[in-house]
Amino acid sequence: MASGPALSVVVVAFDMGRELPRTLRALAPGYQRGLEGTDVEVIVVDNGSPVPLEPPADQAHVRWSRIDPAPASPARAANEGIRQARGDLIGLIIDGARLASPGLLATALAASRTGDRTVVTAPAYHLGSATHMEATVQGYDEAKEDQLLEACGWEDDGYQLFTVSTLAASSGRGWFGPMGESSSLFLRRAVWDELGGLDERFALPGGGLANHDLYRRACEAAGTTLVVLPGEGTFHQIHGGAATSRRFGWDEMHADYVAIRDQPYKPPRKRPIYYGMIPDQAMRHAARSAKLAIARAERQRRRSGDRG
Repeated sequence: MASGPALSVVVVAFDMGRELPRTLRALAPGYQRGLEGTDVEVIVVDNGSPVPLEPPADQAHVRWSRIDPAPASPARAANEGIRQARGDLIGLIIDGARLASPGLLATALAASRTGDRTVVTAPAYHLGSATHMEATVQGYDEAKEDQLLEACGWEDDGYQLFTVSTLAASSGRGWFGPMGESSSLFLRRAVWDELGGLDERFALPGGGLANHDLYRRACEAAGTTLVVLPGEGTFHQIHGGAATSRRFGWDEMHADYVAIRDQPYKPPRKRPIYYGMIPDQAMRHAARSAKLAIARAERQRRRSGDRG
């Protein structure tokens, strides 16, 4: 009997006829470097889009399912995709509008092999010069983003995405600060089973802080090692999502989290191991991240001195 793929990637999508085809191109063999076609499967779960999303005809590694009717939160769809996954390493991209850098999958697979209970992730970015919560106020929209992507040549070299993006709010502390959530989370099947996937009590459209909660629980699980891939990333396409369009603000999502967990949300403070190469195109993000880390260290030094 043929063995399954080494890696399964679950992608949840809702009403993303523009964004999802690019997302899938960025996960395909050929664009993704260092992988054989049989190494990876991609599982798309259409979370009840009003007009059903169309499976790609030319990507045999993509499996497709649809939930209809579907809850407003993507948590159930993500869990369904995880359940279907055949790989031992399972990655979750809960927002189907995210483009992956070309080494994300191979580097995540290699990083996962550094330990039995690794939590592997990469920083998150938004396309354009501002986070998408702010960009719409500045007149950034789908048409401008389409022009940006066409001009940067990302399909020939996906690392060019670093040159036309800014760190997302969840990664706003830079590479060397704690991430608020993971937009590309890779865990072994046993750890997914232990965590029980996403908590489906997070029922707000977009999931509220369901993904934040998952990342924190993964980092806090006994014996896990956090591995961050600073030279890789996911890059969010603007599409009017529940959080990035400000239909649901932090206060409402955080109140929902507190109601479920009976405590405020705080990013996990687990110190990561950094793994992988840094492409030249990402150096400006490396420089900014270093400046942020130095400033944090200096503030901490001053506070320690004040206490002393």
